[in-house]
Amino acid sequence: MPAALKNERIELRLTGEQKRTIEQAATISGRSVTDFSVPLLVDEAAEVIRQDRELHMSADAWDAFNEILDRPAASLAGLADLLRRPSVFND
Repeated sequence: MPAALKNERIELRLTGEQKRTIEQAATISGRSVTDFSVPLLVDEAAEVIRQDRELHMSADAWDAFNEILDRPAASLAGLADLLRRPSVFND
């Protein structure tokens, strides 16, 4: 699979110390600053997105949710009959 074309840029404002630290780490790892930095930025961005998509609720809401899950299953009128009928999706 061919490598994706890297034609986008991002600018960052850093202190001199931050820049030197990143450059030193990239050199130690035998990579360019870009090859060193991009995977770390993408991983962190993916983690932030993942956390944002998680379900968030208060402890009280979590307890109420679990209480509902722990209740015995209720019989729904007509459901058993519906499941006995032939499927409308059969050819």
